[in-house]
Amino acid sequence: MKRKFFQVVFAAFTIGSILAACSDNTANNNEESSPTSNETENVPNEGDMIFPETVNLDIPVYDRAFEGWDVADNYYTRWVQEDFGDQYNIDVNFVPISRSNEVTDFQQLLASGNAPDIIYHYDMPQALSYYGSGVLQPLDLDEIAQYAPTYWEKLSDTIDQYSVVDGQNTFFFAERPDFANYVSIIRKDWVEQVGMKVEDLTSLEKMNEMAQKWKEAGLGTLGGSLTANVYNYNYAFRDWPIDPEYRALYSDLRVADLTTDETEAWLRNLSYQYHNGLIDQEFYLRDDVKAEFVAGRTGTYGEYISSNTDLFEAVLKNNPEAEFAVTPPYAGTPEGNIPQGRADFPFGLIMGINEAATDEERIAVWMYLEWMSQPENLFKLQNGIEGENYTLDSEGLPISNTEYNGEAKLSMNNNKDYWALVTEAPDFGSEELTRKAMENFWSPPGYEYIVDDMFKYQEETKEYATPDALFTTVIESQREYQADLNALFQELYLKVVLGPEEKFDEEYEKAKQQYLNTGYQEILDEKQAAIDAGQYNYIE
Repeated sequence: MKRKFFQVVFAAFTIGSILAACSDNTANNNEESSPTSNETENVPNEGDMIFPETVNLDIPVYDRAFEGWDVADNYYTRWVQEDFGDQYNIDVNFVPISRSNEVTDFQQLLASGNAPDIIYHYDMPQALSYYGSGVLQPLDLDEIAQYAPTYWEKLSDTIDQYSVVDGQNTFFFAERPDFANYVSIIRKDWVEQVGMKVEDLTSLEKMNEMAQKWKEAGLGTLGGSLTANVYNYNYAFRDWPIDPEYRALYSDLRVADLTTDETEAWLRNLSYQYHNGLIDQEFYLRDDVKAEFVAGRTGTYGEYISSNTDLFEAVLKNNPEAEFAVTPPYAGTPEGNIPQGRADFPFGLIMGINEAATDEERIAVWMYLEWMSQPENLFKLQNGIEGENYTLDSEGLPISNTEYNGEAKLSMNNNKDYWALVTEAPDFGSEELTRKAMENFWSPPGYEYIVDDMFKYQEETKEYATPDALFTTVIESQREYQADLNALFQELYLKVVLGPEEKFDEEYEKAKQQYLNTGYQEILDEKQAAIDAGQYNYIE
C-alpha cells in the first residue's frame, strides 16, 4: 500500500525537566525494547495468540469523579479481564487519569516509572509535547496490522496520514464519526419569565439584553469559568470567510492569542458582562461551574450530554419549576457575524506507546484494540447488558433503561472513557441509523428534544466549523514560551476584564506589549516564516 506520509510536526508544549529526566532514564533502561527488536521469546503463540508468560497491560482511563464510580474496578473492568485478559494471558490494569489534570497525572506517572502503556491526549500539540520529551516509542505499522487487523482496517488511512513525526511513525488514533454531543443548556423558564423566548437569542447583544433582565428580575447570571489551557474563545468575533494564513498565525489551542482585534472584542464583552453583573462574579474561581447551575445561581451551562446525565434531575431537586432548552449558537455571536467554531480534526484520541513499554506490552495493546474493535465487545462496553441496561427496538437499536441501577450500570458518560480508545461515538452502519441511535444514546428520558435541537443547530452551523491549521515544521519558540505565556495570559486577561472599565484601553495595551515581549512575538515571527515557506496545511 502506498502511504501518504503527512509530517505533522508543529509546536508543542515542553513538559519540563521532570519528564525529560524520565525520558532519559527510560531510554537508557530500554535500549533493546523497540518495535523492530522482537528478540523476546514471550510472543503470542501462533493461532491462539496466547502469551506463554503473563503480560501486564496498563491502560489509562479518564477519571471524571463520577459519584459512586470506581474507574479502575467495576463490572466492566472485571469483564475486560475475564473476556480478554484471561483469554490471552494478559493482566489488564486500568490506571486512573484525572480528566481535569491529565497532563500533570501523566507527568508524575512518567517520572515515577508507573505510566501506562498508552500515553494519550485529545489535542495534537500536547501529544507532540510527549513526543518532544522522548517518552514515546516509534511504531511498526505492519505490527499493528498483524495483531489488530480489524482496528487497522478502520484506522489505517488516518494513521498513514497523521502518524508521522520527524520521519517516524509515532501516533495511532481513535475514529471520530461526524457526531458530537457537547451542548450548552439554558434555563428556558428564566428566559420566558423576563418576557423573551429562546428563539429571540439571535446575537450576543440579545443574550446580554436577556442577562440584564435576569439581573433586574433577581433570577441569576450567565455561567462562566476561567479561560485556561484551551484557547478557542474568539472564533465568533472573527471575519468570514476565513483567511487561511491568518488562521494559521493566530489559532492555537495551547497558546492564547491576546493581541488581535478579535480578542479585544471578546475581552470588551467579558468586561461589560462582569461590570454589569451579567456573569457569575466569581467565574474565575469556579472549579465546579455545574454546581452553580444546579443550585439555580446561573442560567447557562455546557456539558457532554448522555442518556444517563444527572443534570436535569439535580436542577429540579432545587428548582422544581425549571425548564431547559439548548442555547442557540447565535447567542454568542455579535450582530452581523457568522457563528464560527473550531471543528475537531478527523480523529479522536491521539495515542502513543510509552517508551518504557516492552515488546510484549506493546503487542498486548494492539490485541486489546483488536478485541475492543469487535462489534459485540464494543456494543457491550457502550450499552451494557440487554434486558438490564437496554432493550432493542424494531431496527435493532438499543434503548437505554435509565432506571437500571445494578452491577452492570454504565458510567455517567456511557462508559466512553473505556471505548474511546477506538472511537468517539458509536456507529450503526449508516448515517441515518447512527443518528437515530445517537438520539437514543444521548437523550435523557423526557429530554429528547434537547438532543434534537443540538443536532439541528449543529447542522445549521456545520459549514462554519473548521479545523485549525497544522504546521509541518517545528515552531521551537512555541515550545520554549508556552508554559510562561499560559500563566501570563490568565493574569493579564483577568486584569483587563476585572479592572476599572475606564482603564480598559490602557490596561489592554500594556497587556499586549507584555505578552508580546514575553515570547509571543517570537512565536508569531517564527510562525509567519513557516507560513511564508508554505510549511503548514489548512484542511477545509
